[in-house]
Amino acid sequence: MTSKHLQSSRIVRFLHLCLLCTMLYLVACSPVEQSQWSAAQEASQGQPATDQEALAGGEFNKFFPQSHDQFTIVYTQEKQGFAEAILRDDGDDVATLAIFDTVSNPDAAAKYTDSTDKVADYPAIAIGSNGTGILVADRFQVQVRSTSADFAEEERAEWLAAFDLDGLAGLE
Repeated sequence: MTSKHLQSSRIVRFLHLCLLCTMLYLVACSPVEQSQWSAAQEASQGQPATDQEALAGGEFNKFFPQSHDQFTIVYTQEKQGFAEAILRDDGDDVATLAIFDTVSNPDAAAKYTDSTDKVADYPAIAIGSNGTGILVADRFQVQVRSTSADFAEEERAEWLAAFDLDGLAGLE
C-alpha cells in the first residue's frame, strides 16, 4: 500500500469515529419524552402496592380446600392480600384457586352488590367465561378459574364450596 492510500484510509476511519461520537452525543443529550404512564408513576411513587390493612397472603392458605382423591392443591403465590393455588387432577392443571382481600380494592367487592346467584350462601358472579367468584364477609373474594375446558361451572361451584368459607368469614 502506498502512504497516500494509508493516509486516506486513516482519514476515513477518523471521520467514521467522529460521526459515531456525534451521533452518540446527540442521542444521549436529546430530551426524554414523557410516557403516557409518567403521571401515574409519579402519583404512586412511594405508595404501597396494597392497603396496609390487607391480610398477609399466608393467612389464607388454611382456608383452601385440601388435596383428596386424584386432586392435588399446589400453592403457587402468596403476597399481601392474596393467595393462589393450582388445582391438579391426576397431575394435570385444571383450575386456579384464589383468595383476595378486597380491602385494598373495594371496586372488586362492589361487583357482588347486585348478584342474585349464590354459592354456599355467598353472592356469586361469573368472572369471564372461565371463572366464578364469591364474596365472603363482604371482604374476601374467593375465586376458581378453569384452566381446562373439561372443568365446568358446576365443578367451579363445588370447589368454591370446598373452601373453609366460615373460617374465612371469621377473619378480620
